[in-house]
Amino acid sequence: MNKKRAVVKVIDRQPGSRRVDKSVAPLVSGILEALGEDPARDGLQRTPERVDKALRFLTSGYTADIPAIVNGAIYEVQYDEMVIVKDIEFFSMCEHHMLPFFGKVHVAYLAKNKVIGLSKLPRIIDAFARRLQIQERFTQEVAHCIQELLDPVGVGVIVEAQHFCMMMRGVEKQHSGTVTSAMLGAFRTNKETRDEFLALARGK
Repeated sequence: MNKKRAVVKVIDRQPGSRRVDKSVAPLVSGILEALGEDPARDGLQRTPERVDKALRFLTSGYTADIPAIVNGAIYEVQYDEMVIVKDIEFFSMCEHHMLPFFGKVHVAYLAKNKVIGLSKLPRIIDAFARRLQIQERFTQEVAHCIQELLDPVGVGVIVEAQHFCMMMRGVEKQHSGTVTSAMLGAFRTNKETRDEFLALARGK
């Protein structure tokens, strides 16, 4: 029970977690008109409904249930070494311009006789990525969620991403990338542990 409350606390850190069941299709029609388009022309007639459906999928993380995603796949194991999963792809939308940012996440935790099913880590990442996000908060949310689920000796998360708001508009830099990290527990306090994670994450 306490574990579930802790995980829900992580989800509730993201503002706007309460969804309103209201179609955005009429609003999209208004946006198209404001941009000088005709929502009734061929090619755009069903665009508002498509956008509504796409946005609901891309923001489905607001209603994600982490305990249901994990589904009991946490196991007591006599294991106290580092577990690392690299190159987990993610796609999200920045909350400033509602344009995509995407990249890879590297996750590690130093087990304390408890491990999680490996397929659950990408699902947890998707739960936080499918919200309006900023990369820094996304990185922290993933790390804290794993910390609260497993109570490991430490957690490390590195996110490497490219942002369309930098590539398509503004400074228009096509090859720039942003790297963020969250280090908890031993990954923050122990340089050897942190260096091992960084070396493994960078290794090919």
